Amino acid sequence: MNSKNTLSVTEARKNIFKILADVQKPDVYYTLTDKGRPKAVVLSVDYFESLLETIEVLQDFPDLAKDVKEAEAEFARGEYITLEEILGKEGFVLADKANYKYEVSSRHNKKSTKRIK
Repeated sequence: MNSKNTLSVTEARKNIFKILADVQKPDVYYTLTDKGRPKAVVLSVDYFESLLETIEVLQDFPDLAKDVKEAEAEFARGEYITLEEILGKEGFVLADKANYKYEVSSRHNKKSTKRIK
């Protein structure tokens, strides 16, 4: 428990707006205590959703680190197919990239690409 960000519920009530602002920073959260015992954690919605997503990924892929190493080794050996190849096998019609040139446009102060035949 990080004592710097541990507050009693009474103290948290007095500083709720400061706490809400603080938890918007990455990886900042507060542990709230009642009679010296941890009772709740206050963190940003983004941080909370990120934690839930991480848990879900870890449940879906329990051997993720091993799977990534295997995929990297397969890639290094050239054992892969491209997205274009997968889409082609599924019957999607792909544009012939070789017949198009692209240029960068600075129109409206935004960088974008424009396809030219």
